Amino acid sequence: MKKSKSIAQYPYIVWSIIFIVVPLFLILYFSFTNSGGAFTLENYEKLFQPNYMKVFYNSVKLAAISTVLCLILGYPIAYILSKLDPKYRTLLMLLLIVPMWMNFLLRTYAWMSIIGRNGIINTILKAIGLPTMNILYTDTAVVLGMIYNFLPFMVIPIYTVLIKIDQNVIKAAADLGANKFVIFRRIIFPLSIPGVMSGITMVFMPAVSTFVISKLLGGGQYMLIGNLIELQFTTVGDRYFGSAISILMMVIILISMAILSKYEDKDEKEGGGILW
Repeated sequence: MKKSKSIAQYPYIVWSIIFIVVPLFLILYFSFTNSGGAFTLENYEKLFQPNYMKVFYNSVKLAAISTVLCLILGYPIAYILSKLDPKYRTLLMLLLIVPMWMNFLLRTYAWMSIIGRNGIINTILKAIGLPTMNILYTDTAVVLGMIYNFLPFMVIPIYTVLIKIDQNVIKAAADLGANKFVIFRRIIFPLSIPGVMSGITMVFMPAVSTFVISKLLGGGQYMLIGNLIELQFTTVGDRYFGSAISILMMVIILISMAILSKYEDKDEKEGGGILW
């Protein structure tokens, strides 16, 4: 029996080695070498030039703004959905997920027709006699695109945690005289922290590395880390510097995950203390 289980693991191990370990090793190798194959740190030294540091700063800033706004919008949505009747809850969750079935590129293109100079929003504003807005090819457009594409990744984990909260605990708190605000602050929110942290992780990671949204909605004027990596590999042809940028982005993501994981563990312990 044990032998059959070990044999069943081989395809997964082979797949992981070919498509995960080997590519990571190649990226790491290229980041520390030059076109002649010699060991060098020039690729990493180049990263600290002011123009590239500005790209990293803009990427983290826009990703952080998008993540915070997704949390502000996503938590109430998840909370309201968790309180609905199960049959309506399932239907609304389906409506939330359906847009994700569409191609990511098409969803982003759709926003160009909504916020463009002659888009739907400006057409409505003109019809009611209000001044038009120039949103496309700005930071606002990039943030809107990120929120639209990544909001479900914030809602789903929070919703999943909220519907699993034991209602007996909430009823007990109400019986002891706690009002709705106190119940939310002392019970519901602390217990939903794992979902919040998962949502933050699932939104921040793709937001900080995206290149399609900034390329289309930013018009190429707002280069982020993802755009810089794409440029090095597809246009400039400098896979060595592109690999160094990729490694740096991986480090940023790993550090972010470690920080979020630390706070998640801390909040879970504090939440347990509050409840009891």
